[in-house]
Amino acid sequence: MIARLLLQNTIFVVGMGALLFASAGTLHWPSAWVLLATSALLGPLCGWWLYRIDPALLAERLRPVLQRDQPAADKMFMTVFVVAMLAWLCAMGLDRRIQSSEMPVAFQVLGLVLFLASTLFTMWVFRENSFAAPVVKLQTERAQHVISTGPYAYVRHPMYSGMVLFFTGVPLLLGSWWGLAMIPLFIALFAVRIPIEERTLREGLRGYADYAARVRYRLVPGVW
Repeated sequence: MIARLLLQNTIFVVGMGALLFASAGTLHWPSAWVLLATSALLGPLCGWWLYRIDPALLAERLRPVLQRDQPAADKMFMTVFVVAMLAWLCAMGLDRRIQSSEMPVAFQVLGLVLFLASTLFTMWVFRENSFAAPVVKLQTERAQHVISTGPYAYVRHPMYSGMVLFFTGVPLLLGSWWGLAMIPLFIALFAVRIPIEERTLREGLRGYADYAARVRYRLVPGVW
């Protein structure tokens, strides 16, 4: 399992670097190297931590993003989401190529902080929810039950909240206004997926409807 984790993280980091540098047309991009180095370090460290506390969840997280037992609507979502991610990385590289963005160093430091915060927040989600699979499905074989502790006491989909931090922090770190401009796209995609996920959970997970009635907010407490 650890070998698979290292392989997937290496593919992710190398692929991200290839898209960023190829679209930027240069390797001289210090903040991109910071992003890649941080990702190369955090991936194995977080994976090892998860392996120690919840190997079943790590195994689930390492599975493909398209699976036989996920709803067709979620398969479509994942396809669109992956394409949007690739376009996002290329857009930030092109932004660097034409040097249309000028961002204060303080903003880039803030971006690194948000990127790290998104990682810590996601680890908190994993700590509380052993069923945080990357796809929409019911995990009856693992006796899935409703989680209402930790971040789930405040919002029903904290994983997406952490991802919003990620999609904000990365373009700030890279100094790309184009990347920031695409944040609404990802929020819109989450808004499309959440009903797919909630419909599956309401229909197949006992107690989820009551939980949803208690915890009103989906993504941001007091907002939505």
